[in-house]
Amino acid sequence: MITSKTLTDLKLDFVRNLENTGRASATILAYRKDLEQLIEYLEKQGKNTIEPIRPLDIEAFRDSLRSQNYTDKSVSRKLNAVKTFFGWLVTQKILENDPAAPVAHPRYENPPPRILTRMEYRALRDAARGDLRISAIIESMLQTGIRIGEVSNLRLEDVQGDKILIKAYESQPEREIPLNDPAKQALHQYLAIRPKAQTSHVFVTKTGRPLLVRNIRSAIDRYFKEAGIEDAKVNDMRNTFIAHQLKSGVDIVTVSKIAGHRRLSTTEHYLQFVERKESRRGAKLDEL
Repeated sequence: MITSKTLTDLKLDFVRNLENTGRASATILAYRKDLEQLIEYLEKQGKNTIEPIRPLDIEAFRDSLRSQNYTDKSVSRKLNAVKTFFGWLVTQKILENDPAAPVAHPRYENPPPRILTRMEYRALRDAARGDLRISAIIESMLQTGIRIGEVSNLRLEDVQGDKILIKAYESQPEREIPLNDPAKQALHQYLAIRPKAQTSHVFVTKTGRPLLVRNIRSAIDRYFKEAGIEDAKVNDMRNTFIAHQLKSGVDIVTVSKIAGHRRLSTTEHYLQFVERKESRRGAKLDEL
């Protein structure tokens, strides 16, 4: 089907589709920015509709990103957005042939996961001890491996005694995560002083608004710095949880399920970085 719509118009249609299908706001924002970058590049080549776009154009865009010193991982992520966009155009019968399909991703090796030492995560706890909200977030992430986006989206009704419920989102199925005593205590202490709010989000600002991912990341980065922990990111707490449970002998299927990994191979990747005790099927999660 030939369309007279511009690339910008089609991008807006694509973004609306993402919104209507319940994709996470962070995902939508990233896709929109990546596609705006593509469209800006193509328009400079005199192309503002889909008809003249060929695989060579997408390859040239990929190579232009690499020449701007984007890492291969960042280029690959942006190319994923481009491929998803053009794939959607094909499913909508706006395009017959997908110009992005034959374009190869740059090859790159993932660095090993950063796993915090016991001294480091204890220092992080100490640095945030006076901040009950961030302390509860840190403890939740260390003791459950919950993702930062899942922390931000957690609702009061999801905290259910000895477990938290992570509702299904995007391609992630619903899962339950057990709460140990340190996590329960940290959450209880925070909820006792949580500001009154109309939203049911667990973590809110002083004015009662949901605490956004960027707010959480900024606060924890600050406490990493105060604790003297170098080259650490928020996701390293999740890495630490996964590695610690595997090291303690919790069976890999249990760890994979709790972490929300879609493929067991993702969890298996951590095994090369830990000295593992004999696997204990049914073993309880170990406290950090």
